[in-house]
Amino acid sequence: MRATATAVVNASREQVWELLADHEGMSSWGPGIKVRLTQEGSTERNGVGAVRRIDAPGPAPAIVEVVDRFEPGTALGYKATGGVPLKNYRGDVELTPASGGTRIAWSISADQRLPLVEKVAIKAIATFLLKALVRQVPR
Repeated sequence: MRATATAVVNASREQVWELLADHEGMSSWGPGIKVRLTQEGSTERNGVGAVRRIDAPGPAPAIVEVVDRFEPGTALGYKATGGVPLKNYRGDVELTPASGGTRIAWSISADQRLPLVEKVAIKAIATFLLKALVRQVPR
């Protein structure tokens, strides 16, 4: 199951990428979360192989994600290795040129077990993450 949220922002792909690819910087635009890099990527600090730990407020377990796609200015992909109740949870963000700026497409996917519940959940996650990023994009 997959859900995608999209938006067009009045900023260059490079400006959006700078925010998106700074994992620890997510702490400044992801409401209430704290993100830290627990392992650097194999060729770039935030690139493929980087592991990030996301702590949310409250009793929820930390989410651990590993970056498995890193195409500067174009695409970022990651998969959860812990802390997420959805099986085979992954996220993909793609940046493409658009009239007046950049189109951001944030997709979340997971294996389907409870179709309606999970479909609503992954759409809500994709929309929440996209809106949080869009609020931080320079205007």
